[in-house]
Amino acid sequence: MKLLPIVKVVVAILMACTLQAQLPDPDLTIDPEHTALVVTDPQNDFLSPKGATWGVVGKSVEANGTVENIKSLFNAAKKAGMPVFVSPHYYYPTDQGWKFGGAVETMMHGINMFSRQGALTTKGLDGSGADWLETYKPYIEDNATVVASPHKIYGPETNDLALQLRKRGINKVILAGMSANLCVESHLRELLEQGFEVAVVKDATAAAQVPELDGYAAALVNFRFLASAVWTTKQATAAINPRTEVSNLVP
Repeated sequence: MKLLPIVKVVVAILMACTLQAQLPDPDLTIDPEHTALVVTDPQNDFLSPKGATWGVVGKSVEANGTVENIKSLFNAAKKAGMPVFVSPHYYYPTDQGWKFGGAVETMMHGINMFSRQGALTTKGLDGSGADWLETYKPYIEDNATVVASPHKIYGPETNDLALQLRKRGINKVILAGMSANLCVESHLRELLEQGFEVAVVKDATAAAQVPELDGYAAALVNFRFLASAVWTTKQATAAINPRTEVSNLVP
């Protein structure tokens, strides 16, 4: 009987530890005047079966329905009048002069991923790996979508995305695009450090999956630890257009 108080204390401590171990779910409330959709790398080399990385990302893209889900986000944002930003990835001939790089960075240069003929020309861009996926062009090339300068490795530290967002009074971001554990996660981390509130759309992205390495699974863990919210496309489109049926969002 004398042990009962001790047992109660131990149980209370264990229960407290369990509660503290549960991650909170802050969520993100859309403020129409201060929220934007940001899509990273909606380009052929990631999302087309003819793209340079399809052999390692294609399975994940198809499993998530990534192509259609990104399209649904574009369409929902345009219907709602929500600002849309694209953070693209381009490499120019001068970028081949870099002297070092990480594993995937070195691979991207080696397979001429996102390759363009120059910073001041669009010659050869149409239909290339660096071009937008064809189905996204009506949304991106509508003279309203803001296309930031290219990021060069993974994050937006090397482009003007944060500047473009702040100049428009944006402080909340719905984030999607490619690829999950590289550019999307890097954009998430930097935008958080810059003071933005971010929700990630987990099935509007995908990642490389190779033997013993699953980039998508790795990203999901960090999305949950870092973002204010981790949504499905259905949840995101419903939040963007609360009075619109999700089934009607794709033209």
